[in-house]
Amino acid sequence: MADAREEVTDEALMLRYQGGDRSAFALIVRRHKTPVYNFILRHIRVASVAEDLTQDVFVRVVQSASEFRHSARFSTWVYTIARNLCIDQLRKAQLRRHPSLDQPSQGSDEDGPTLGERMADDHPDRTVDRAAIGRQLSEHIQHAVEELPEDQREVFLLREVGNIPFKDIAVMIGIPENTVKSRMRYALERLQRALGEYEDYARSLK
Repeated sequence: MADAREEVTDEALMLRYQGGDRSAFALIVRRHKTPVYNFILRHIRVASVAEDLTQDVFVRVVQSASEFRHSARFSTWVYTIARNLCIDQLRKAQLRRHPSLDQPSQGSDEDGPTLGERMADDHPDRTVDRAAIGRQLSEHIQHAVEELPEDQREVFLLREVGNIPFKDIAVMIGIPENTVKSRMRYALERLQRALGEYEDYARSLK
């Protein structure tokens, strides 16, 4: 039977941590460390720096734990911290963003299909072909995301990697929610155009 604590919300865990339960914080770290690291890595593109910044994120969580409001989503809060650290790091290093994305997790709709799902082949006897397409798709997604305009790329990563709701992204960036959705739509349109030939190829194998 799964540990019941795994079903506790992040917000409830933060309340426990504020009350002195260190094990609650350990569970928060276990849940979020890998996705936060992946988010940072896709901005920074240097693994060692991403590891350091990921540690910094959770140091900030500890330092600012008393400021967390339980009416807010923990994921939005922690990705705001991660985003700000990425911006600071890139400014200090005078680098432009080079995010990479192996595979987007969601579409522009709340429960929309991923690009990979839209290109999936349901025939089990074509596993090798699917694997080859998958590798090529990953490479082209990575390149296509890198080529997105910065404002679209930021929204795309927050939505796809961080799974942050559009309304929360709007607050984080300081723009209207409709603008966030427009940037996401434009980003997906660019990616779909860039990957159109692979969609056609995948469909031809069915």
